[in-house]
Amino acid sequence: MNGPLRIAVFGPESTGKTRLAEKLSAHFAAPCVPEYARQFWDKHGAIGLEDMLPIAKEQWRREDAAAAEVCHIIYDKRSALVICDTEALTTMLWSDLLYGTCPDEVRRGAEKRCRNYALYLLLDTDVPFAPDPQRCFPDPTDREKCLRIWRGALERRHLPHVLIHGDWAERERAAIAAVEALP
Repeated sequence: MNGPLRIAVFGPESTGKTRLAEKLSAHFAAPCVPEYARQFWDKHGAIGLEDMLPIAKEQWRREDAAAAEVCHIIYDKRSALVICDTEALTTMLWSDLLYGTCPDEVRRGAEKRCRNYALYLLLDTDVPFAPDPQRCFPDPTDREKCLRIWRGALERRHLPHVLIHGDWAERERAAIAAVEALP
């Protein structure tokens, strides 16, 4: 893998991905690429199937720009990271889940780009659901189903991942330890 190590904070909605991504970014003094779909929703009020490709492309552009910026800086291994508060598989999974399909270009991009991550931090659903107009699945059974979908996506592709669970402090400690354990 060339360039900085990309860390994907990954999992179902309302599991603390943004919070954890920001904590990791601060801890490792690494750039954090926020979730563009959330910004898109805030601006447009909704997301449809036709928005999936533009959202994916902008997320990819921002992530690649952050990685390129890190490459221009002289760094040691510990700071050679880019923290991603979502990634290509997430866009594909949400498209399939919400619309029953996914644009081919998003699917191809997700399948290719998922190999770019040194580690996926899969966040468990063992924290309380925080209501938000952008969230769809407050029911515990639905949340568990989503976790199985996200975990299955990683396992079927044999992608490196660690399940992160527990309270907020435990999650942060476990995520930092997982990143620090990278070769």
